[in-house]
Order: sequence, then C-alpha cells, then structure tokens
Amino acid sequence: MSEMVMGSFRRSLGVVIAATNLSDDRSEPRDEVHHRSSAMLADQRRVSVLIVNLSPSGLMIRSDVAVGAGDWLFIRLPAVGDVRATVRWALGGRIGCQLERPIPANRYHAVLGAMAG
Repeated sequence: MSEMVMGSFRRSLGVVIAATNLSDDRSEPRDEVHHRSSAMLADQRRVSVLIVNLSPSGLMIRSDVAVGAGDWLFIRLPAVGDVRATVRWALGGRIGCQLERPIPANRYHAVLGAMAG
C-alpha cells in the first residue's frame, strides 16, 4: 500500500478509536431508564428528549436535535430540576452527556425513584 493510503487509513482509524474512547470514558456504571423529559439548548430553545441511561455524573439521551461535542444544555430531571450538562458525543440521535456537577447520592436515588414511578 502507498504511504498516502496508509496515512489516510491511520487517520481514519484514529477517528474511530477517538470516538470509541469518548463513549467509554465513564467512571461509573449507568442505570437504564426510559424517561421523557426536556432540555434547554444554549440558544434558549426547549426540546423534547428521552433519557435512556443515567449515573450521578452523566447520562445518555435520545433526541433529533443537532448538537455536537462541547455543546452544553440544561436537562430537566425529576427531584432535582434542570442540570447543566456538556455533550461528550452525539451520534444518530443518541447524545452522551457529562453533568457539570454530579448528583449527590441521596438525591440520585430520588431521581431514579421518580423516573420509575
């Protein structure tokens, strides 16, 4: 293979590895949930989202809104209200976010309980 083709392959591979690392860069497991909520974007628009998993420091939502890594939003959570989150990755309607401040343990269980009920 030519050096030009190999260089292109290495760059492509690097992008794949980087994208994989972003989605797996978690310090704690996520709880699977199915909770309809809303998020406010940086431009002040409020959009519908579906929260599909949650941990004290992050979550994944589904939405058709166009966001990218580094964008921020406020996501409405039961029992704690709006929390600020930074988009870590977005792919095909799935959006992985890191919360600006982790949800304290005593409040986290209340959030999960409210989502279940």
